[in-house]
Amino acid sequence: MTKAQAWFERKFNFTFPVQQFPNLCIRLRGTPARLEEMMRGVSRDALIAKAENKWSAQEHAGHLGDLEPLWVARVDDFVGDKDTLTIADLANRKTDDANHNARESLAILAEFRAARFHLLDRIEKLRQFQPELLARTKLHPRLQEPMRLVDHLYFVAEHDDHHLARIWELTRT
Repeated sequence: MTKAQAWFERKFNFTFPVQQFPNLCIRLRGTPARLEEMMRGVSRDALIAKAENKWSAQEHAGHLGDLEPLWVARVDDFVGDKDTLTIADLANRKTDDANHNARESLAILAEFRAARFHLLDRIEKLRQFQPELLARTKLHPRLQEPMRLVDHLYFVAEHDDHHLARIWELTRT
């Protein structure tokens, strides 16, 4: 099996039409269910096992929830006057400090589901009342390229899938 490419090595192509918005929302809405299904029936030992001193499957799941406030902040950046999106903590201190392996996986999953639906509710309100925001651009601080709100949603969905792939690798090998 081929290993998932390192996240920071990824390149992105934001050339798809804004009309992909509904598809991206459905993809983002499905992440909690896919995560729950992937972790269902996996032993606690397997969920918290670390390979090569990297995050466990449960830490990857916790990381998805840890980033939801960043995704919401960036959505708010599109509404606001800033030229550049909110900067991420590239060291991932929040996830490293959270001690997700000491937590119950069901709590991690429930928190992620609630946070993700909060993000989607925020996006849906914007779509209803300010649809022009979907095409507004802001500079992504790490990629150093302009990103539309719809591109941001694609970026989040790709980030989700990256971590789901890692969880799959860790729990299925």
